[in-house]
Amino acid sequence: MSAPVVPFDWMRLLVGDAPPLFYLEIVFRTVVIFGWLLLMLRLTGKRGLAQLSTIEFAIVIALGSAAGDPLFYPQVPLLHAMLVITLVVVLQQGMAWLIRRNERFETFVEDRPNELVRSGRIQTEELENAKLSLEDLLESLRNQGVRQLGEVQRAYLEQNGQLSVFKHERGQAPPGLPVAPPWDLQMPMHLWAGQAHDGPLACLACGEVTNTGRVPDQCQACGQRRGWTFALSDPLADPSR
Repeated sequence: MSAPVVPFDWMRLLVGDAPPLFYLEIVFRTVVIFGWLLLMLRLTGKRGLAQLSTIEFAIVIALGSAAGDPLFYPQVPLLHAMLVITLVVVLQQGMAWLIRRNERFETFVEDRPNELVRSGRIQTEELENAKLSLEDLLESLRNQGVRQLGEVQRAYLEQNGQLSVFKHERGQAPPGLPVAPPWDLQMPMHLWAGQAHDGPLACLACGEVTNTGRVPDQCQACGQRRGWTFALSDPLADPSR
Protein backbone atom coordinates (compact mmCIF):
# COMPACT_ATOMS: atom_id res chain seq x y z
CA MET A 1 0.00 0.00 0.00
CA SER A 2 1.46 3.37 -1.03
CA ALA A 3 2.12 6.07 1.51
CA PRO A 4 -0.54 8.79 1.84
CA VAL A 5 0.08 12.03 -0.03
CA VAL A 6 1.12 14.87 2.26
CA PRO A 7 -0.27 18.20 1.00
CA PHE A 8 2.33 20.92 0.35
CA ASP A 9 5.24 18.54 0.75
CA TRP A 10 7.79 20.86 -0.86
CA MET A 11 10.36 18.12 -1.37
CA ARG A 12 7.78 16.08 -3.30
CA LEU A 13 6.51 19.13 -5.22
CA LEU A 14 9.89 20.49 -6.30
CA VAL A 15 12.33 17.59 -6.29
CA GLY A 16 10.32 14.36 -6.33
CA ASP A 17 11.65 10.97 -5.30
CA ALA A 18 13.90 10.26 -8.32
CA PRO A 19 17.67 10.00 -7.73
CA PRO A 20 19.74 13.11 -8.55
CA LEU A 21 21.31 11.45 -11.59
CA PHE A 22 17.86 11.27 -13.22
CA TYR A 23 18.07 15.04 -13.88
CA LEU A 24 20.98 14.34 -16.22
CA GLU A 25 18.85 11.69 -17.94
CA ILE A 26 16.09 14.28 -18.43
CA VAL A 27 18.60 16.53 -20.19
CA PHE A 28 19.64 13.65 -22.43
CA ARG A 29 16.02 12.69 -23.18
CA THR A 30 15.12 16.28 -24.04
CA VAL A 31 18.05 16.69 -26.42
CA VAL A 32 17.30 13.41 -28.21
CA ILE A 33 13.56 13.99 -28.61
CA PHE A 34 14.02 17.63 -29.58
CA GLY A 35 16.56 16.72 -32.25
CA TRP A 36 14.39 13.90 -33.61
CA LEU A 37 11.33 16.16 -33.66
CA LEU A 38 13.21 18.83 -35.63
CA LEU A 39 14.32 16.21 -38.14
CA MET A 40 10.78 14.89 -38.61
CA LEU A 41 9.28 18.38 -38.93
CA ARG A 42 11.90 19.19 -41.56
CA LEU A 43 10.45 16.37 -43.64
CA THR A 44 6.95 17.86 -43.55
CA GLY A 45 8.07 20.66 -45.88
CA LYS A 46 7.70 24.41 -45.77
CA ARG A 47 3.91 24.36 -46.10
CA GLY A 48 3.55 22.43 -42.87
CA LEU A 49 5.65 25.01 -41.06
CA ALA A 50 4.10 28.12 -42.63
CA GLN A 51 0.44 27.52 -41.78
CA LEU A 52 -1.78 25.18 -39.87
CA SER A 53 -4.36 23.31 -41.90
CA THR A 54 -6.58 20.66 -40.33
CA ILE A 55 -3.89 18.02 -40.79
CA GLU A 56 -1.09 20.15 -39.38
CA PHE A 57 -3.23 21.07 -36.39
CA ALA A 58 -3.81 17.36 -35.68
CA ILE A 59 -0.07 16.74 -36.03
CA VAL A 60 0.77 19.42 -33.46
CA ILE A 61 -1.53 17.72 -30.95
CA ALA A 62 -0.18 14.24 -31.67
CA LEU A 63 3.47 15.27 -31.67
CA GLY A 64 3.04 17.29 -28.49
CA SER A 65 1.75 14.24 -26.65
CA ALA A 66 4.32 11.87 -28.13
CA ALA A 67 7.25 14.20 -27.51
CA GLY A 68 6.25 15.34 -24.04
CA ASP A 69 5.86 12.10 -22.12
CA PRO A 70 9.36 10.63 -22.65
CA LEU A 71 11.06 13.84 -21.51
CA PHE A 72 10.51 13.21 -17.80
CA TYR A 73 8.69 9.86 -17.39
CA PRO A 74 11.40 7.26 -16.73
CA GLN A 75 9.07 4.37 -17.67
CA VAL A 76 8.60 5.68 -21.25
CA PRO A 77 11.47 4.49 -23.52
CA LEU A 78 12.89 6.94 -26.04
CA LEU A 79 12.52 4.51 -28.93
CA HIS A 80 8.77 4.24 -28.31
CA ALA A 81 8.36 8.00 -28.58
CA MET A 82 10.63 8.21 -31.63
CA LEU A 83 8.56 5.51 -33.35
CA VAL A 84 5.31 7.38 -32.63
CA ILE A 85 6.74 10.67 -33.92
CA THR A 86 7.99 8.95 -37.09
CA LEU A 87 4.63 7.29 -37.74
CA VAL A 88 2.74 10.57 -37.27
CA VAL A 89 4.99 12.32 -39.79
CA VAL A 90 4.72 9.43 -42.26
CA LEU A 91 0.92 9.54 -41.98
CA GLN A 92 1.00 13.30 -42.57
CA GLN A 93 3.13 12.88 -45.67
CA GLY A 94 0.79 10.19 -46.97
CA MET A 95 -2.25 12.40 -46.47
CA ALA A 96 -0.46 15.36 -48.07
CA TRP A 97 0.27 13.16 -51.10
CA LEU A 98 -3.41 12.19 -51.35
CA ILE A 99 -4.48 15.83 -51.01
CA ARG A 100 -2.25 16.87 -53.90
CA ARG A 101 -3.69 14.17 -56.17
CA ASN A 102 -7.33 13.86 -55.14
CA GLU A 103 -9.53 16.95 -55.01
CA ARG A 104 -12.38 15.13 -53.28
CA PHE A 105 -10.08 13.96 -50.52
CA GLU A 106 -8.70 17.49 -50.15
CA THR A 107 -12.23 18.87 -49.80
CA PHE A 108 -13.10 16.19 -47.25
CA VAL A 109 -10.04 16.90 -45.11
CA GLU A 110 -9.61 20.65 -45.49
CA ASP A 111 -13.13 21.69 -46.57
CA ARG A 112 -13.55 24.35 -49.28
CA PRO A 113 -13.14 28.14 -49.37
CA ASN A 114 -16.17 30.22 -48.37
CA GLU A 115 -17.20 33.36 -50.26
CA LEU A 116 -18.20 35.62 -47.38
CA VAL A 117 -18.66 38.95 -49.19
CA ARG A 118 -19.77 39.62 -52.76
CA SER A 119 -20.10 43.17 -54.14
CA GLY A 120 -20.31 44.73 -50.70
CA ARG A 121 -22.93 42.30 -49.33
CA ILE A 122 -22.30 39.57 -46.75
CA GLN A 123 -23.30 36.08 -47.86
CA THR A 124 -25.09 35.12 -44.67
CA GLU A 125 -25.47 31.43 -45.54
CA GLU A 126 -21.75 31.10 -46.26
CA LEU A 127 -20.99 32.94 -43.02
CA GLU A 128 -23.11 30.37 -41.19
CA ASN A 129 -21.41 27.47 -43.01
CA ALA A 130 -18.01 28.85 -42.01
CA LYS A 131 -19.20 29.00 -38.36
CA LEU A 132 -18.22 32.65 -38.08
CA SER A 133 -20.13 35.46 -36.43
CA LEU A 134 -20.74 38.83 -38.06
CA GLU A 135 -18.38 40.39 -35.50
CA ASP A 136 -15.61 37.94 -36.47
CA LEU A 137 -15.94 38.88 -40.13
CA LEU A 138 -16.00 42.62 -39.50
CA GLU A 139 -12.91 42.36 -37.30
CA SER A 140 -11.05 40.49 -40.05
CA LEU A 141 -12.09 43.08 -42.61
CA ARG A 142 -10.84 45.91 -40.41
CA ASN A 143 -7.51 44.10 -40.17
CA GLN A 144 -7.39 44.35 -43.98
CA GLY A 145 -7.98 48.11 -43.86
CA VAL A 146 -11.66 47.99 -44.83
CA ARG A 147 -13.78 50.88 -43.51
CA GLN A 148 -17.11 50.02 -45.13
CA LEU A 149 -18.43 47.00 -47.02
CA GLY A 150 -18.82 48.87 -50.31
CA GLU A 151 -15.03 48.73 -50.66
CA VAL A 152 -15.09 44.92 -50.86
CA GLN A 153 -15.60 43.23 -54.24
CA ARG A 154 -14.98 39.73 -52.90
CA ALA A 155 -13.86 38.24 -49.59
CA TYR A 156 -12.98 34.55 -49.25
CA LEU A 157 -12.27 32.48 -46.17
CA GLU A 158 -9.50 30.22 -47.41
CA GLN A 159 -8.95 26.59 -46.43
CA ASN A 160 -6.19 27.62 -44.03
CA GLY A 161 -8.51 30.00 -42.17
CA GLN A 162 -7.07 33.22 -43.63
CA LEU A 163 -9.31 35.89 -45.17
CA SER A 164 -8.53 37.02 -48.73
CA VAL A 165 -10.04 40.41 -49.60
CA PHE A 166 -10.29 42.00 -53.06
CA LYS A 167 -11.16 45.67 -52.91
CA HIS A 168 -12.16 48.41 -55.32
CA GLU A 169 -9.53 50.90 -56.42
CA ARG A 170 -9.23 53.86 -54.08
CA GLY A 171 -11.99 56.37 -54.70
CA GLN A 172 -14.13 53.98 -56.78
CA ALA A 173 -15.94 52.13 -54.00
CA PRO A 174 -19.69 52.72 -53.61
CA PRO A 175 -21.04 53.52 -50.11
CA GLY A 176 -21.73 50.58 -47.85
CA LEU A 177 -22.29 49.29 -44.34
CA PRO A 178 -19.80 50.91 -41.91
CA VAL A 179 -17.20 48.46 -40.61
CA ALA A 180 -15.09 50.98 -38.69
CA PRO A 181 -15.01 51.99 -35.94
CA PRO A 182 -15.76 48.65 -34.21
CA TRP A 183 -19.41 48.35 -33.35
CA ASP A 184 -18.59 47.57 -29.71
CA LEU A 185 -17.12 51.07 -29.50
CA GLN A 186 -19.61 52.91 -31.67
CA MET A 187 -22.70 51.25 -33.08
CA PRO A 188 -23.92 52.59 -36.44
CA MET A 189 -26.99 54.80 -36.27
CA HIS A 190 -30.08 52.58 -36.21
CA LEU A 191 -33.00 53.58 -38.44
CA TRP A 192 -36.46 52.21 -37.81
CA ALA A 193 -38.82 50.80 -40.41
CA GLY A 194 -41.04 53.38 -42.04
CA GLN A 195 -38.76 56.35 -41.41
CA ALA A 196 -38.25 58.70 -44.34
CA HIS A 197 -34.62 59.13 -45.30
CA ASP A 198 -32.38 60.81 -47.83
CA GLY A 199 -29.58 58.73 -49.33
CA PRO A 200 -28.60 55.06 -49.50
CA LEU A 201 -29.21 52.69 -46.58
CA ALA A 202 -27.33 49.54 -45.56
CA CYS A 203 -28.83 46.46 -43.90
CA LEU A 204 -27.26 45.84 -40.48
CA ALA A 205 -27.38 42.07 -41.07
CA CYS A 206 -25.83 41.67 -44.52
CA GLY A 207 -24.83 45.12 -45.78
CA GLU A 208 -27.30 45.18 -48.70
CA VAL A 209 -27.60 48.78 -49.92
CA THR A 210 -30.94 50.25 -50.96
CA ASN A 211 -32.31 53.69 -51.70
CA THR A 212 -36.10 53.58 -51.47
CA GLY A 213 -36.83 56.92 -49.78
CA ARG A 214 -38.26 55.10 -46.74
CA VAL A 215 -36.66 52.58 -44.39
CA PRO A 216 -37.83 49.06 -45.37
CA ASP A 217 -39.30 46.70 -42.82
CA GLN A 218 -37.32 43.71 -44.05
CA CYS A 219 -34.14 43.20 -46.08
CA GLN A 220 -34.99 41.63 -49.44
CA ALA A 221 -31.49 40.16 -49.76
CA CYS A 222 -31.13 38.27 -46.46
CA GLY A 223 -34.72 38.34 -45.17
CA GLN A 224 -33.72 39.63 -41.74
CA ARG A 225 -35.17 42.51 -39.74
CA ARG A 226 -32.10 43.69 -37.84
CA GLY A 227 -32.63 47.23 -39.04
CA TRP A 228 -30.84 49.70 -41.29
CA THR A 229 -28.23 52.40 -41.08
CA PHE A 230 -26.83 55.01 -43.44
CA ALA A 231 -24.52 53.62 -46.13
CA LEU A 232 -21.34 55.70 -46.00
CA SER A 233 -18.33 56.15 -48.24
CA ASP A 234 -15.91 56.77 -45.38
CA PRO A 235 -17.39 56.29 -41.91
CA LEU A 236 -14.17 57.48 -40.18
CA ALA A 237 -14.30 60.78 -41.99
CA ASP A 238 -18.06 61.28 -41.68
CA PRO A 239 -18.75 64.05 -39.14
CA SER A 240 -21.89 62.31 -37.84
CA ARG A 241 -19.72 59.46 -36.57
